[in-house]
Formats: sequence, C-alpha cells, structure tokens
Amino acid sequence: MEMKSSQEIGKDKAISKHVLPARTGFARRYWLWILLLSLIGLGIYAYVMTSGKQQPAAQPKAGTQTGRGGNRNANAARLTPVVTAAARTGNMNVYLNGLGSVTPLNTVTVRTRVDGQLMKIFFKEGQIVKQGDLLAEIDPRPFQVQLTQAEGLLARDQALLKNAKVDLERYRMLFQQDSIAKQQLDTQEALVRQYEGTAKADQGQVDNAKLQLIYARITAPISGRIGLRQVDLGNIVHAADANGLAVITQVQPASVVFTLPEDNIPAIMKKLRAGNTLTADAYDRSQTNKLASGVLLTIDNQIDPTTGTVKLKAQFANEEYSLFPNQFVNTRLLLDVKQGITIIPTAAVQRGSQGSFVYVLKQDQTVAVRPVKLGITQGDDTEILAGVTPGEQLVTQGADKLRDGAKVELAQSRSGARGRESGNAAAGAPAGAKP
Repeated sequence: MEMKSSQEIGKDKAISKHVLPARTGFARRYWLWILLLSLIGLGIYAYVMTSGKQQPAAQPKAGTQTGRGGNRNANAARLTPVVTAAARTGNMNVYLNGLGSVTPLNTVTVRTRVDGQLMKIFFKEGQIVKQGDLLAEIDPRPFQVQLTQAEGLLARDQALLKNAKVDLERYRMLFQQDSIAKQQLDTQEALVRQYEGTAKADQGQVDNAKLQLIYARITAPISGRIGLRQVDLGNIVHAADANGLAVITQVQPASVVFTLPEDNIPAIMKKLRAGNTLTADAYDRSQTNKLASGVLLTIDNQIDPTTGTVKLKAQFANEEYSLFPNQFVNTRLLLDVKQGITIIPTAAVQRGSQGSFVYVLKQDQTVAVRPVKLGITQGDDTEILAGVTPGEQLVTQGADKLRDGAKVELAQSRSGARGRESGNAAAGAPAGAKP
C-alpha cells in the first residue's frame, strides 16, 4: 500500500473544502420543493372535502321537498307510465285482401269504315262521350256523287220496267185474242223480270251510297271516356288503319280483377252457392283511401298453378270516376261478419316464448300477465277467443318496460293531475300576474 505524500494530502483537503458545501446546498433546495408540493396537495384535498360536505346542505335551496312529500315524489318516479284501453264486445268484419287492377268492361278502338279525308273532329281528348255521339266526319262529297249516280240508274231502269210491264199487259190481251204467239208473250214476261232485277240492283247501289254517307259520320259505338286523338285533322284515313282515330274505354261501371289464395275458394263458393252478395271495396296503393265499393261478380274456373291463386272479378258503379283503367288497387272482399265477439286493440297483444299474452290492469294499479287465444285481426282490432273478458283494462302503450306485478301509473291520470295543478296555480295567482 502506497502512502500519499504531503502534497497530495493537501490537494484532497482543498478539494473537499469546495465540493462539500455545493452538495449540501443542492440537498437543502430538494427538500424545500418536496415540502412545497406536499402543502399544495394537502390544500387541494382540504378544499375537495369541504365542498363535498357543503353540497347536501345546498340541495334544499333548489326547491326539492323533503319529508313525506319527497318520499311521495320518489315513489311516483319509480312508477311506469302506461296507456290502457278496455276490451269490448262488438262485431267484426272478416275481409279477404287481394291485389288487382281496374279493367274496363268494354274497350273500343274507333276506326273509320270508309276511306277519305278527315274534315271535322267533334270530340275533346279525355271527354266522356255517350253512345251515338258524333265524333268525326269524313269528306262526304265522293259518296254523295255515288249516290246521285245510283239514283239515276235506278230511275232509268224503273222507267224501262214500267214500260215493259205495260207491253206485257198488251201482249196478254193479244194472246187471249189469239193475235200473237205464246213465245212472244213469254219473251215479254222474261223482259219484265229482267228489268225488275236490274231495278233491285240499282236500289242496292242507292242504299250502299247512302250507307257510305252514314259511315262518313263517325259516331261513338259505346259510352265511356275517349282517349288521345291518334289522327290529326286533314289526314287521309283508311278503314285498314291499325291505330284508328281514338280509343274509348267504358268506365261506368268498371270492373276489378284481383287474386286470392286458393285456400279461400271453399268459403267463397259456399257464399255464392247460397245466393249471398259479397261486397268488395277498392283501396289505393297505400290502403288508406277507399276509392269505391262494389259487388263480386264471379270467380274464375281455374287456379294458376304457378302462384296458387285464383282470379275474381268485382264490379263497381264508379260514379265519381275514381277508378281508372289499368289502375293498381288493393281489394278487400267482405266474406263474413262475426257478431258479439270480444275485441281488444291490436297494440295490447304481446308475444313471447310462451305465446301471446296481454298486461291486464288490476285495481291496485299493478299489472298481471294474462295468456290469450287470438282470433282474426282486422286493422287495429283483434278478436279474443279466450283469456280476456269485456271491460278489463289492457295496457296498449308502455308494455315494453313492464313485468308481472309491476306498479304502473296511467299516463292520462298524470297529464290530468298536471293540468289540475296548473289550473290551481293560475287560480291562486294575483290579478295581472303571468301564469
């Protein structure tokens, strides 16, 4: 082990004199910072604890009642608000719903029966016309010329026939006097018959010319609504034209062809065989607006094997022209009327793993789960076969938050109580004060 010299020992003492005081100052500042942070933390903790103790004392200032009234509000807050409706006894219509379209009883394309120039049009597009109304007129002059010619030929041949008949009478007198041969009399009789045939043919030509003049005036073959004009004024029209002049559809009465499942055929046929008249109603696409009411005419004689449905045809008076040809409609066929049955709102019916059930409101303002057996459903009403008696109150709104034996509050009663409180406050306010 080497011994340090006196010079080295002197250097170490000098270094220790300068280093130790610096380390001691840094340690003092470190402890001061720790003490300061601790004091800040204690101050924050004291502030939080003090504010937490003062908050419950400030709650009564917000207007919350204490004591018996506060308990009443707390109990009311735990009640489930519901809306109820009573089961009733009534009649329910049994409908069969089907999809169909409006089909006019008759559709006619108005065509000309003679060729010629279209001179006049007497109808407006979309107009309601009656059978026999004048619709258009073809140039009648060519047919008038033909009539004049036919009448001239008829007059000439009738004069020849008259002269031949006079000669025949002479020949008969002469033959009786044995002045002429029998062959000459027979020849004259044949000539008279020839002229009679010619006159009859001429009369046919006259009648044909008159008929062409009648055909030059185009009239409505049926009553109904006329469509858009297919030919403009001044065009040459022909009897062989495919489009014709216009189309008339009979809309009063109108028929609706609709389909129903084949399972409904026995019930419908039973009613028809008994001579009953089944009522049919036509609704729009959304099934909200009733368009017309009519009766069932007939049922088709075969079932469509691809869809398993059968076609039916109903007729509607269509007095207000609410049914339009080829219009899509929803048809409801009244099959039967159930009388004296128990009816509840459809909204009251709940469904679960055990089947259908309802919540029945009891006298102590609690609800009980009641299994039910359902019948038919029509719109907002449902037939109950078993489980509910008329007069019982059933929950229709708010059932999703209920369970068996839950305490409930009628939403109508709550709103009524609020209304009464508002009325009492307004009555107790001084005159001129705003409610």
